[in-house]
Amino acid sequence: MASLLGYCRAGYEPDLANEITARAAQLECYGYPKFTTGEGFITYECYNPQDADKLGRLLTVESTIFARQLVVITTELQGLDKQDRLAPVLESIIGHDNPEMKNGVLYVEHADTDAGKDLAKFCRKFTVVLRQALRKNQCLTFKEQQNGRGIHVFFTDFDTCMVGYTYPQSRTLHANGIYRLKFPASAPSRSTLKLEEAILTMLSPAQQELVFRPGARAVDLGACPGGWTYQLVQREMYVEAIDNGLIDDALMATGLVEHFAADGFTYKPQFGRVDLLVCDMIEQPDRVARLMGDWLVKKWADHAIFNLKLPMKRRYETVVEAMDDLQARLHELKDRFDVHLRHLYHDRDEITVSVIRVSQNSYYN
Repeated sequence: MASLLGYCRAGYEPDLANEITARAAQLECYGYPKFTTGEGFITYECYNPQDADKLGRLLTVESTIFARQLVVITTELQGLDKQDRLAPVLESIIGHDNPEMKNGVLYVEHADTDAGKDLAKFCRKFTVVLRQALRKNQCLTFKEQQNGRGIHVFFTDFDTCMVGYTYPQSRTLHANGIYRLKFPASAPSRSTLKLEEAILTMLSPAQQELVFRPGARAVDLGACPGGWTYQLVQREMYVEAIDNGLIDDALMATGLVEHFAADGFTYKPQFGRVDLLVCDMIEQPDRVARLMGDWLVKKWADHAIFNLKLPMKRRYETVVEAMDDLQARLHELKDRFDVHLRHLYHDRDEITVSVIRVSQNSYYN
């Protein structure tokens, strides 16, 4: 058997397992997931060994909700000699090399857990010696090439690791599958990082330029104290900030923000429409998805980025149900939408959804 390794936030292993099982079935790659809750990763064991490679080629990280990285596993190594971990890892990589595709990048990684963090320093050091050995054996390009095959070594303990590979079109480029951002000192809350990560990772450069252009108008539902409004103001957008609480004084002083103490579920845009709707309200996910659909269907907003707060159980199923209803409503329109769902690194118990209108018939149908 061969397997697919998926990284995720600790505690979300059952959700990633359910998602990968469903997605694998759609691709006719059958098997079963294995995981221990809290370890920050799962494996999907394929009945047909060739299916792991198929999943690695066709199932992209960005098309999933809960996966941070997806790696085709070729070897599991246990009981490594701490005096010579290099030899068996190197042997495994060379033994499963693909002469038709150059290895262009190396990742030595660990789970995003307390136990995994204990491995971080070791992984950095091991990367250096393994990279040198791979290049010496002509198994890795001398200059990093992101368009080449990726070699992955995932340590779960100092003497245990999984060795595998990724295809360039399917993987994320970030170490451990994590996109780290620095918290802006002038931002009013850390929630600002959620929207910033969404903008930078879920929208293409062309979409970022289209949606977040200076002078565009936006509505922020549940804005207090202004973490998401901050990202919009930084991009010189005019913002209608909707919340019964107060908005950060510095944001109000920019002249780009109007604050309305109103209910986010009944508010309507001041000028009949805006370019972008954002929402990070604490509310049931199906209710938020329905509200977002109302704004998009009525064309009160061209685009939307919002969070769906997740329940303690059936998180994957809850998201699918809420989004199925929204997608069905959008499908009835003549417009086309680019929709992405991701459990971002800066999210906690929520997922972020971006809905970008890529073509539209008219504002006045």
